Amino acid sequence: MMVIGLTGGIGSGKTTVARMFNELEIPVYIADDAAKSILDTSAEVKKDILALLGDKAYSGELPDRKYIASRVFASEEKLKKLNQIIHPAVARDFENWKVSQVSPYLIYEAAILFETGGYKKCQKVILVTAPLELRISRLQKRDQSEIADIEARMAHQWPDEEKFKLANFVIKNTEISATRLQVRKIHDFLLKAIES
Repeated sequence: MMVIGLTGGIGSGKTTVARMFNELEIPVYIADDAAKSILDTSAEVKKDILALLGDKAYSGELPDRKYIASRVFASEEKLKKLNQIIHPAVARDFENWKVSQVSPYLIYEAAILFETGGYKKCQKVILVTAPLELRISRLQKRDQSEIADIEARMAHQWPDEEKFKLANFVIKNTEISATRLQVRKIHDFLLKAIES
């Protein structure tokens, strides 16, 4: 089955685009949601994160996401180590999920698909973009985040200029009806490519 990567900078609207593919009956795996679930449920991941970040990383059985974020986004080294814990667990979870899907293709959505090299496991990659001011505004509304926190998270992602070089499709996500048309066009293209 063809795996199509879906990525974009924080606040670009990946989730909106993923939902549109889902509406076309294409299965979508959201790596960030899987990572959150794994953080909540995997004893092995919990043990490794406690070793990396200390006892404050978990409050009882549940991770303290704010504390974890504050520690890793302030340290390149800690972020790298956290990714080395989480990404292999997500990759295993994806492979388990993938075998139960029945569809011409499926979407693997991940914020840092290029940064982690995950794009190499995808046959094609869709990049979602939006102007920086719009992305910041969306994040402020969605998470009530401070601009400094948003910029710190963005600093750990490649700029779109780098991603353009590796993407097969680019969706400019500024207006919902135009985004929907772009999704449909890519969907039709992929179906034709699979059939031929």
